[in-house]
Amino acid sequence: MLRLLDARSAQHVLDVGSGSGWTTALLAHLVGPDGEVLGLELEPALVAFGRANVGAQGTPWARVEAADPTQLGRPRPGGWGRILVSASPDELPRALVRQLAPGGRLVVPVRTTMVLVEVDPAGRAQVSEHGSYSFVPLHGPLA
Repeated sequence: MLRLLDARSAQHVLDVGSGSGWTTALLAHLVGPDGEVLGLELEPALVAFGRANVGAQGTPWARVEAADPTQLGRPRPGGWGRILVSASPDELPRALVRQLAPGGRLVVPVRTTMVLVEVDPAGRAQVSEHGSYSFVPLHGPLA
């Protein structure tokens, strides 16, 4: 997933379903102090656990917050350069595609297929598939 995401220095990254904070911490190291990583998690116990784990890494440009159960992701001005989803929706979450910046990438396991969405500079999305995997279900609105 991280290879497909191709997170780079100074990018703004959204980590949906951040769980223990493991991927949020890895992403923080990839984007460095000029970047930003926001991990979102629905389960309150995991929010606290992930927040503590990420906080212990000494990467203040990365954080874990509670996800809004009525909204998938978290829009940001200019969009996200990268979005990683660690839970499986039944269909491609268009709400997250709309949150990508031009040139952005979204990696999400849709049903059992790893999907990469790349948005070109004109804002057009290209979708490709990259193998079969199993994940927990993604909860929240997809539209």
